[in-house]
Amino acid sequence: QVQLVETGGGLVQPGGSLRLSCAVSGLTFSDYVMSWHRQAPGKERELVARITSTFLSTNYADSVKGRFTISGDNAKKTVTLQMNSLKPEDTAVYYCNAASKWNPVTSNYWGQGTQVTVSS
Repeated sequence: QVQLVETGGGLVQPGGSLRLSCAVSGLTFSDYVMSWHRQAPGKERELVARITSTFLSTNYADSVKGRFTISGDNAKKTVTLQMNSLKPEDTAVYYCNAASKWNPVTSNYWGQGTQVTVSS
């Protein structure tokens, strides 16, 4: 059974930092591309950051470049999103995603989400 469990969300002031973690079980980590997405109220879910299964390549949404960093730990089977210089517009529910390199449509898994609120 595949499970993705996000932790680390919360309330932070503008300019602050948060570190989100996604613990993965039930799949072969190296066969999946891992990513973080977010969904703000009234908006569609959007890709925030993605990391390849080798952890050698990453890409980011323009809105978070230079502020967010995605990383992975194969031994711990975790994917982390370090978020710095947070802005109110970063407020959203953040979701971890695992998409198979071979069958990204049929083998695609989501976590339950964690709320991030940036407010003074």
